[in-house]
Amino acid sequence: MKFKLLLFFILTQLVTASAQTAPDTVHTGIYITSIHDINFKDKEYTVNLWLWMKYKNKDFDFEHNLEVPQAKTVEKSFSTVDTTGGQIYQMMKLQCVMKDSWTINNFPFDEQKLRFSIENSQFDSDALIFTADTLGQHFDPRFTLRGWNIDSIDITTGIKKYETGFGDETLAKPHTEYSNFKTRLVIHRNAMGLFWKMFLGMYVAFLIAYMCFYIHADSIDSRFGLSVGALFAVIGNKYIIDASLPDSTTFTLVDTLHGITLFCILTIIICTSYTLRLIKQDKLERSRRFDLICGRIVLGCYIILNGYFILMAYQG
Repeated sequence: MKFKLLLFFILTQLVTASAQTAPDTVHTGIYITSIHDINFKDKEYTVNLWLWMKYKNKDFDFEHNLEVPQAKTVEKSFSTVDTTGGQIYQMMKLQCVMKDSWTINNFPFDEQKLRFSIENSQFDSDALIFTADTLGQHFDPRFTLRGWNIDSIDITTGIKKYETGFGDETLAKPHTEYSNFKTRLVIHRNAMGLFWKMFLGMYVAFLIAYMCFYIHADSIDSRFGLSVGALFAVIGNKYIIDASLPDSTTFTLVDTLHGITLFCILTIIICTSYTLRLIKQDKLERSRRFDLICGRIVLGCYIILNGYFILMAYQG
């Protein structure tokens, strides 16, 4: 009998200790009302959203302890707390300017991932664990993001490890773990209109240079003038587009299309130089035939290369 009482006492103590050390749960949900001011140059965007949390430990105090790790600024325009039934229900309206890294290899046919996450700045994962409220919709498809399509939204929770003890020398390993609530939106833009607005000037410049093949040999100076002018027009178009994009170490679609155009215009200038040589040798018929053949080859290669890289970017 004493042994059973002792065993019961030990089990009771273990259950009590386990209950004391188990982290409290924060049931968290989100509803995005607007994403706007997407700024590629400064690598940021603004998001308006509703955020709500249900928990029992009043010390969590998300009114003051809410942390948005990737945000440049966080503004609370509304916050309310309901403590009915021994459970704390807190809802707040946030406007956050988020920093993010953009994928511009296929710009303007690009796909982006927008990330939003929260943590509690005072309680680590030993005391607090987030769980996701996945009931219902998480954004309004009519007003959330104009000019873009939302492919998917992924709401998860996890543990984020900080490789530091924040000055706590008693830790065996210098790292601290915080539970977080994460949202990731995958979006792509309606890009065809933007594509033509960006590259129409480049294509017009190429066509002006291409028309040199059909200018009579008597106006050889005009052919050189048009080609060189088109060359500088393409370079100017590239600088204008690059000014609206972040710096990139990779070769993007913008770089590829401008590079192809510059190479083709350079080829036209070289062909014009050879035509001039034939004219000085009184080979007018040969120079005319050379212009026709080169014109078809340059135009065909230009269309094929542009179509291939644009299609790859569109599908990618």
